[in-house]
Amino acid sequence: MLRQPTAGSLLRPNGDARPHYIVCGHDALAYHLVNALGPATVRVTVVVPPKRHPTAPDITKIRGIKVISADRVNEATLRSAGLETAAGLALMQQDDVGNIHAALTAHEIATRVRIVLRMFNTGLGYGVKRLLGDCEVLSDAAMAAPTFVAAALGEVAPTNFHHYGRTLVVARRADVRPEHVVCGIADTSDPGHLVVLPEPEKADLVLAEATGAQPATEVAANRIARARRLRRPLYGTGKALQSFLSRKIGITTAAVLAIALAFGFLLYRADGAAHLDPWQAVYTTLLTALNGAEVEIDKGIAVQLMQIVLTVAGLALVPLITAAVVDAMVNARLALSAGRLAVPREGHVVVVGLGNVGTRVIRQLHNLGVEVVAIDKVPNARGSVVAKQLGIPVIIGDAALEETLVEASVGACRALVVVSTDDVTNLQAALNGRALQADLRVVLRLFDGDLAQRIRSTFGIFRSHSVSYLAAPEFAAVLRKRQVVATVPVGRHALLVTIVVVAKGSALDGQPVRAADQTRGVRVMALLQAGQRPRWSPAPDTVLGPGDELTVIARRAGLSWLIKQAGPVPNLPTQQVPEDPTMGDGSPAGTSD
Repeated sequence: MLRQPTAGSLLRPNGDARPHYIVCGHDALAYHLVNALGPATVRVTVVVPPKRHPTAPDITKIRGIKVISADRVNEATLRSAGLETAAGLALMQQDDVGNIHAALTAHEIATRVRIVLRMFNTGLGYGVKRLLGDCEVLSDAAMAAPTFVAAALGEVAPTNFHHYGRTLVVARRADVRPEHVVCGIADTSDPGHLVVLPEPEKADLVLAEATGAQPATEVAANRIARARRLRRPLYGTGKALQSFLSRKIGITTAAVLAIALAFGFLLYRADGAAHLDPWQAVYTTLLTALNGAEVEIDKGIAVQLMQIVLTVAGLALVPLITAAVVDAMVNARLALSAGRLAVPREGHVVVVGLGNVGTRVIRQLHNLGVEVVAIDKVPNARGSVVAKQLGIPVIIGDAALEETLVEASVGACRALVVVSTDDVTNLQAALNGRALQADLRVVLRLFDGDLAQRIRSTFGIFRSHSVSYLAAPEFAAVLRKRQVVATVPVGRHALLVTIVVVAKGSALDGQPVRAADQTRGVRVMALLQAGQRPRWSPAPDTVLGPGDELTVIARRAGLSWLIKQAGPVPNLPTQQVPEDPTMGDGSPAGTSD
């Protein structure tokens, strides 16, 4: 049994009393979370398994952290990490049940410690949250999926949230009235150089108050639906007939029908046949071909020969129709099990990878009315069940191979969304997709941020995103008990909408609102002062006082600066500074998001 450490025993030799956080995990999200916490400003202990995942960055190389190697996150592991005196615990493993088990164990050891759970099944996580008290449940897949969906549809990120009685959305400045704009968030005029939180007049992407208009993704989905309805009416019928008959059966059926029609016409024109009008000729021919004909001795030899041929054709036609139906059913089953489409598609979105993110992407696209085709290497991927429930065809195959993309009709699709967990496969699929369709919109998930940046600058053809990079800032803010209102993804950046309270005697106490703004770092969206209603886009010369609540949208470095400006006077002993939702001196170092 390990001895329970005291608070003093967890201090470093120099009496370090910085807030202490424990992160359990070893993948890209855990890596970015540790960087977002800022090991230079807080103490971080990381619990990792003995063997690192080959595609994950090496979290143990981050400077200033303590690393504990353990096969399981059990009681002994948590105690050795110093859970009793930690400020927060982040359970970041890709195992919902394992994270829940670890959370329950941690709650038994230290009930006051804040716990942040990474969960795919958020419904299950919220049930656990009610039992644990100071616990938050977050899903990195849920945070990132809307960004991939919006990029696939060529729209602004479908971010919307409710705050102070208003619903705010991300929109183009040209699409909203000036009085509805709350603040500018990005300058996207240069596709190769996105500027986040620029000077207000330069921002063409803004946060604005919703006025009842449809979100951008819904508008895009409606355009797709209208285009589908206006498509050539016989196009769908032709595609269905094309899939209904295999080549051999189709040729045979066509040959038999041609023989029946040809000999029916000859029968109609024969001298020995009774005079028939055109309709009677068609009726007699079809009835004879399908049911056979009665023997008529009094007809000439030519007529009798024609009747014989029609009878044989009739006998062959019925089993051929039966074979065609059976062949169509077999093709449908093979399309699901062997990895090919029963019907070629066009104007759809192809999603590669049915993991946590891919599953949410196909669900959101389906909910928007967008036709989807999915690809995954394994038949039992997490999203396969969801795809089956939604009626989305799944091709089992390697998306890095061109023939797999051809099976998914990538050459005629609207967009290719590549969100598997393998950077090499993702990049190969993206390049092959562009080879099949030169102007294809490609949305690419890459774990290596440096690789993503170089690919974008070199090729200039992909929208690339890192799920971990987008989600880590919110995980870090929630772990530190900051009041996160929303996360706004912009390109490869993640902006936080956060509430910061001005402390008495702080650097902002008595200063105007403009003192809280920082170009490319922080923008003040709203101000709530005691006894007053919230003021949106407050005047820059409004004086701030103790207890005033600033709602800001900020990058990580900007938020770190603002929290220091709004926090207590720096000459107080560190031990007296509480870990408050809006206080603390720790925040991620650097300006990269």
